[in-house]
Amino acid sequence: MTGLHVWLRAETHPGERRTPLAPAAAAALIASGAAVTVEASPARCHPIADYRAAGARIAPPGSWADAPADACILGIKSLPDGDDPIRGRHLYFAHAYKGQSGAGALLARFARGGGEILDLEHLTDERGRRLAAFGHWAGYVGAALAIRHWNGDLVPPLEPTTKDQLDRTLRPPTAAPRVLIVGALGRCGRGARAALERIGVEPTLWDVAETARLDRRAILDHDILVNAVGLTEPGPVLLAPEHLDGAGRLSLIVDVTCDVGSPAHLLPVYDRLTGWQHPVRAIADGPAVIAIDNLPSLLPREASDDFSAQLAPHLPHLPDGDAWERSRRAYRTALRDEELDRV
Repeated sequence: MTGLHVWLRAETHPGERRTPLAPAAAAALIASGAAVTVEASPARCHPIADYRAAGARIAPPGSWADAPADACILGIKSLPDGDDPIRGRHLYFAHAYKGQSGAGALLARFARGGGEILDLEHLTDERGRRLAAFGHWAGYVGAALAIRHWNGDLVPPLEPTTKDQLDRTLRPPTAAPRVLIVGALGRCGRGARAALERIGVEPTLWDVAETARLDRRAILDHDILVNAVGLTEPGPVLLAPEHLDGAGRLSLIVDVTCDVGSPAHLLPVYDRLTGWQHPVRAIADGPAVIAIDNLPSLLPREASDDFSAQLAPHLPHLPDGDAWERSRRAYRTALRDEELDRV
């Protein structure tokens, strides 16, 4: 713990109000001897006054670029665009290891700057299970938006809210849709099930066994598909354009995973994300799609507090604990795959 310095940066992604470190977790770190710096952010769901009261040092937005070399810079979404080299140790969801658009350029910036990504998606236990994730709330919000769309009351733009307020917008459908959740036993899938159970919709549940014997006709025989499967490598696609022959009843796809642009994309029937301003997009000759890549940010306080509680026990072990070393190996593998180890 001695010498640990966690630097919480301000998010710049549009609409992002979440934080990976709640004030209570910051206070606990400080009490145990760590230093915590928090960049001011009017968008963050927790006010800066709460971090100040916890004993954190307050810094201007974007000042992470001048943080001490030993600081662990903590965030959620992407760093600002640019081509400047990036130095320092960064903990966030980089989305740069599965061939996503721009991944190579981002990794090259880190390689040139001598920086390092400890990707939170790759913070895992010895069996490869994620140790901190927003999945439950992504699934919950995704399923809730699906029902609101089905009921005809999903009116954009979407705005950050609370779980209680979101739940008040959910009403049992007059005609209940047939809903299929793929990846039903994971965090995202359980979150989607919780939202549907609240209004009495009983979904069809698929997980590993069912997807191993993939029946695309059965997928098309549902009204709503919620994809909650996250892969780290390519797998059999759930639906491709050639599978949409117009004979099925499928009218809406909610892709919680949002792997657009990656070889692991399981739903290549669409190729563009949707967003808060336009959450639903029609596919030519096919169903509509909801594919918002920061669904949990619609419930920023609940999602942040949950994630922070999951992450906090692992922060004192920075930078070289076993879980962080697994994340480090994933980064080094990504550099090798991009042939950037000599940059």
